[in-house]
Order: sequence, then structure tokens, then C-alpha cells
Amino acid sequence: MNLKQAQKFLKDNHVSFVLAQFVDIHGVAKTKSVPVSHFEDLLTTGAGFAGYAVWGMGMGPHDADYMAIGDLGTLTLMPWQPGYARIVCDGFVKGKPYPFDTRFVLKQQTAKAKGKGWTVNVGIEPEFMLLKRRGDGTLGPADESDALDKPCYDYKGLSRARVFLERLVGALQGSGLDVYQIDHEDANGQFEVNYSYSDALCAADRFVLFRMAAGEIAKEMGLICSFMPKPFRHRTGSGMHMHLSISGTDEPNLFHDDSDKYGLGLSQMAYHFLGGLLIHARGLCALLAPSVNSYKRLVVGEALSGATWAPAYITFGDNNRTSMIRVPYGRLECRLPDTSCNPYLATAAVMAAGMDGIARKLDPGKPQNENLYELSTAERQARNIGLLPQNLGEALDALEADSLFSTALGAPLIAEFLHVKRQEWIDYSRHVSDWEVNRYLEFY
Repeated sequence: MNLKQAQKFLKDNHVSFVLAQFVDIHGVAKTKSVPVSHFEDLLTTGAGFAGYAVWGMGMGPHDADYMAIGDLGTLTLMPWQPGYARIVCDGFVKGKPYPFDTRFVLKQQTAKAKGKGWTVNVGIEPEFMLLKRRGDGTLGPADESDALDKPCYDYKGLSRARVFLERLVGALQGSGLDVYQIDHEDANGQFEVNYSYSDALCAADRFVLFRMAAGEIAKEMGLICSFMPKPFRHRTGSGMHMHLSISGTDEPNLFHDDSDKYGLGLSQMAYHFLGGLLIHARGLCALLAPSVNSYKRLVVGEALSGATWAPAYITFGDNNRTSMIRVPYGRLECRLPDTSCNPYLATAAVMAAGMDGIARKLDPGKPQNENLYELSTAERQARNIGLLPQNLGEALDALEADSLFSTALGAPLIAEFLHVKRQEWIDYSRHVSDWEVNRYLEFY
């Protein structure tokens, strides 16, 4: 799409405003609303932001403006917000790409892959909770009858959320996402919407749009669409499973090989990429599961339905959903990310780890094709199965200790991420919860 085509697109669709959009270090969408008469400015000078007002930009109140310049290829309608379109922006400061812009960081990783003739393809599976606040202020499923112990794939649960889901799917399709499947997930009020994979950068752009659409449509209906990883203690959390493959100039899937001795349909390249994910798993965890709440999802334990469906162990397996990496024949599914992650930073980190594995020809070992939840600690240790970090503080220490991410993604960005997230961890650690008061107030 060129400028004239874009202007015609905006006119034909009666667009009055274009949202210049980027994300902060948390992956939260930030925007300015630009009248369509000034659309061309977004492609040249850009929209100016005070970077200090945004999380994780490494700026002070005395620094130059953060200029968000639109990527014309991302212009799309926002059907849930008539009269508006969105354009995804890249960050510039003093005319140069800004290294704290996580979209720019992901573009650097995709450029490295392109230099080898590769396109990294990513399919994101977002899970979320559709909730409402009750009269007493507590939260519960939007549909109060959605109360089964094992609600996964339940017809009633899916059917009774259909008004929201139909509006969401219609908005996503109108924004260019090819939605092909919707289901009720394993927790009450939890759903998953699947749409087609794309190249890594497009996949991250689309996930941000997905969260924008879902949140606003729910709000209009008096509901809450939550991407919090683990809102309820005894229910499964919300993951953001990431399907991965690499295509070449004349090869649609370089990860696929029917001659794989383990029967997983993986090529040697795929195994090396997998080896990179596993060896960097503990540092990777902080970027893919970046909130305090993330580790309520990843801890070893059970949910009311019988399984958490979340990985806790640094392993891979065939169709093994207890492993960090599941192999659905010929591609990889990384089950570590959750819906609180910054999709640009998470995808860039996965690519950096995987391509390090390819460069070093890392061997991931043999697949683990059994229920790892049932193994004892001694059995796991005997097999040399590592444990993912069990809290944010532990994950941040692992990230700091793994030099790959500072080298590949930029030392200033990783230092800023560690600074912001350590503040979050300290604040949480000092919080006095109701559980503590109830347990200790009159205990001694």
C-alpha cells in the first residue's frame, strides 16, 4: 500500500481519525489520535510523545521527544470503533531508531533471520478470561452458570458468551485477522481465539490489536476481558502459546523432516533451535512470563480441573502439554509465554535463543513423552530435568545471568526491563495480603 492507496482506503471507509500506536515495555498499547487530514504527517515527522511518561523508555523529563512514525503496511480499520483506523509505529529519537522500542528490537531479529534467507513464522494462541464484577465487588465469570469443574470445550459455556465472541471475531476479521477457531478453555469464563500464523513482526502487531479489540468490546458490554495470567487460585491460567517454524526462499517449513528418528517430524535445524530455547529457558522466562502473577500459573501444582496445563519443567515432548515445548509434528509450540507479555520483546527473545541454538548446533536431548506432573523430584533430578523459575525475582536473576539477551536485544533495554521489573517484585514482596493477616494476626 502506498500513500495514495492509503488515503483512498481511509476515505472509502469513512475514517476520521487514525490512532498512532506503539507499546511500552510491558506491551501495553499507547496511542495518539490524529485527524485523517494530518495522516501524512505520521509517515514523515511522526507523532511526538514525552518518553518519560511511558514505562520503560529509558528517558528523563529533560530528554528529546519520542517520535512514533507509522509503518504504512500496518494500517487497518478498527471496526469496534467506527471512524477510526490504527497504524503501528516505530520509535525514533533525534531521527534515529530508538533501541528501547521493542518493535524495533524485534525488527532487528527478523533482519538477522532475513540475512540468512529465513522468515520466522509465529502463530499466537491468546487465552483470556471474560469476567464481570458482582454486586459485592468480587469477580467471577461473565456467565454465572459457567461453573463446571471441567468446563473445557463446554457447549453451554461457549454458547452463552456468543454475543461477545461474535462481536470480537467480526472486529478481528474486519481488521484483517483470519480467525479459524474459538473454544471455551479449561477455566470458568476462559476462552481462546485462534487466527492464522504470520511472520514474527506481523504476529506481534496482531496480538496487540487483539488485546485492544477484546478489552474495548468487553467494556462496552459491561464486562471485563482480562489478560491477567492467573486471576483465580484454583483455576488454570491464561497462556499465549507460540507456534514456531522457519521458512526459506523455496521451502515453506525448514523445521519439517519426515525422517526424524524420534517421529516428531523435526529437522536438525528445528532441534538446534529447540536446544537454544531449552538452554536459555530460565532467562527467557522473565521475558515471556514477566509479571508477579505469571508465576502463579507456572508453579508446580494442580488446578480444580485436574491439571494446570502450564509448563514448569525445561523439557520438550511429542504431544506433551506438560513440557515447556510441545511438538505438534513439524513445528514447535512454546508453552511458556503468558498473555501479560510484551509480544515484541517475547518474540525477539525466542528468536534470539533459537538462533543461538542453530548457530551453536545445540542438542536438546531426547523428548519426554509422559506426564511430567506425576514425576517425583528425585525422578526429575535423575533425568536432569530442570525447573523453570518459580517466582519473578528468580526469573529476573536468571535473565541478568544470561548474557545472550543483553547481547542480542541490547544491554540498555535489558537493564531497563530488569529495573522496572525489580521494582514490581519489591513492591509485591512488601505487600501484606489478606492471607497473611488471616493466618498470622492472632496466631502467636
